[in-house]
Amino acid sequence: MIALRLRQLSLLLLSFLICGAAFFQLFARTTGTIPTDYAVMLGLVVALSLIYWTLVLHFLPYASQVIQPCVLLLTGLGTVMIARIDYAHNTEVAIRQLTFICIAIVLCSILVVAMHDYRILRRFSYVSMVVGLALLLSPMLPVIGQNINGARIWIRIPGLGSLQPGEFAKLFLAFFFAAYLFDHRDQLAVGGRKVLGLQLPRIRDLGPIIIVWIASMGVLVLQHDLGTSLMFFAMFVSMLYVATGRASWIVIGGIAFAVGAVAASSIFSHVGARIEAWLHPFSDTLYNRAVGGSYQIVTGLFGLASGGLFGTGLGQGHPYLTPFANSDYIYASLGEEFGLVGCFGILLLYIIIIASGFITAMKVKDGFGKLLSAGLVFTMAFQVFTVVGGITLVIPLTGLTLPYMAAGGSSMVANYLLATLLIIISNAANKPAPETLSETFQHEALAALRDRELKEREAEQASRSARRARGGAQS
Repeated sequence: MIALRLRQLSLLLLSFLICGAAFFQLFARTTGTIPTDYAVMLGLVVALSLIYWTLVLHFLPYASQVIQPCVLLLTGLGTVMIARIDYAHNTEVAIRQLTFICIAIVLCSILVVAMHDYRILRRFSYVSMVVGLALLLSPMLPVIGQNINGARIWIRIPGLGSLQPGEFAKLFLAFFFAAYLFDHRDQLAVGGRKVLGLQLPRIRDLGPIIIVWIASMGVLVLQHDLGTSLMFFAMFVSMLYVATGRASWIVIGGIAFAVGAVAASSIFSHVGARIEAWLHPFSDTLYNRAVGGSYQIVTGLFGLASGGLFGTGLGQGHPYLTPFANSDYIYASLGEEFGLVGCFGILLLYIIIIASGFITAMKVKDGFGKLLSAGLVFTMAFQVFTVVGGITLVIPLTGLTLPYMAAGGSSMVANYLLATLLIIISNAANKPAPETLSETFQHEALAALRDRELKEREAEQASRSARRARGGAQS
């Protein structure tokens, strides 16, 4: 057990070492020395991370130990690049990012101590639905709601600045979806007619997916946020597939959102502009367009291309030339200075987290935990795909941020809580099942039977020896 804990601790220390070396190299090439405020904040992050790891060992001894090191490494590399862009723009976004990282770790530590059994979330399914919808629609309020870059997805809190409540709404809606689908999975799994090899659901069972589709389209219409509406609808459809095992739900969900997206691109100019910029990024007209143009896309692609295989080197590229280089386009910034190898390494870290989450979903015996872990990890995987796919022109830009790496306190705190929930569920999935009372009695009965048979054999051998001894004396 001690050797296992040492191996687990070595993963954490390795992530600290890599991030520390990156910060040292950055400041050696820019300011020449590590600023005091960065040294203090980095030391605080390390201390809080070790406390969090200790709490996980104490309260969740069977939890997965690969998620936290990967999350910390992604966070550290993202913060390094934010600090790199701060140096070029003379801003202090990285210090604010480190502050939110500390807040996230503290909240996650409280969650580890307070929530020993994740199944308690099932009791508050409809409360989670109300809270999730309230958070999702709160930017529409006239006083606190904010419209930034054409999307109304922000609220302003005095003293804290802007907050994106949709990042927290995805957690509460995941709780509700998991509880609802767990309770109704038998009805939803019943098939209707078979068309082209697919067992279609019954008409009366289409209600939930229609309601979620309408809600997703409502977010797109009211808040002009394509990414959030796509993420919530995809999360529900994926959890619906896990609950029922029917591929027809995936097909119906894909067709429904495709119809909605095509209609939205024709009705709403901002959606159509993103699709047009995706299809014709190198058009002179689109490149020079002030609003909805392709300047950001093309600049990000040039940055990735200039990075080559191994990158320009930390602090030696020009990632700050791309708009929103520390948030929406941080993957392109990292690709320029870390190269293709660095990009693949980042994706590998995400794959490890995602694989750990899906393994947890397969191993956990509780149906609610299976749906919840699958939904949470799919949300993360889908978010990574949409961000990286948008930057590399695989799909249109959606406006989502890269988990753990992009600048933004809301995204950082929400995704840290998501990772902690996966860790809590993994503890239940990996925990050895206790023996039942009947199994205990069976083991005791078998042990008693073996002891009796052994004594009988010993007695028989003793009697044989005695008979041989008597026969030898008579002869």
